[in-house]
Amino acid sequence: MEEITSRNNPAVKAAAALKELRERKSTGLFLLEGARLCKDAALNGVTIKQFFVTERAKEKYLPEYELLSGKSEKSFLIPESVAEKLADTKNSQGFFAVCRQPDVSREINSGGMYVFTDNVQNPDNMGAIVRTAEAMGADGIIVNSGCDIYSPKALRASMGALLRFPVIRTDSPVSILSECRNNKMKIFASVVDASAADVTAVPKDGGCVLIIGNEGSGISEETLSLSTHRITIPMKGKAESLNASAAATVLIWEFMKDR
Repeated sequence: MEEITSRNNPAVKAAAALKELRERKSTGLFLLEGARLCKDAALNGVTIKQFFVTERAKEKYLPEYELLSGKSEKSFLIPESVAEKLADTKNSQGFFAVCRQPDVSREINSGGMYVFTDNVQNPDNMGAIVRTAEAMGADGIIVNSGCDIYSPKALRASMGALLRFPVIRTDSPVSILSECRNNKMKIFASVVDASAADVTAVPKDGGCVLIIGNEGSGISEETLSLSTHRITIPMKGKAESLNASAAATVLIWEFMKDR
């Protein structure tokens, strides 16, 4: 294991730069922080280019250290001062991995249940939605624009689900939803509209896609036009709506409880 002592080391500077979206896009890499997330990456076939660890973390998380040092192409021992530069959290565990973004071109099972996020911007919401979808047994998530799923906040909020769960990224909602419709899948658009069907009452058998919209503006007109059903969560209180992740939790539960 190579030892790095300077915050200005090229490898450290390149890894720290991955906290920025522009750098993640240009390199196809992302930075993971924390023993749990790094372990999930190693156990789920994510390519680990570099592994950075402090002496304190090495001793505290020995099984994770042994796993990561064996899986990564390069490993570095770093002091706490370097860990502070790499960290995106206030109380870092001193565990970091530079990873290759996985291939996200996956086939859609026409008999499965997928969650489609339409321009969800908040990384905490995105991470929570993916975590819920995985926990409830959905077949995958389709991400159309919105926040970067490899942002540090989204990765932490997903608790590793973004590293395990089937994720399909698309820049063309028309193409992918049209394909789903052609394969006889139902497309459910969740809307805040009293005239929409009650989610508890619609048939949810067979292949389907559940669309979750943007936090402020909801589902885009382009995406909404491709839906086969418009559904809503019945509300009894004075609140007009739920936030994206809370609404997604209710909706995914309704779709998955009898499957």
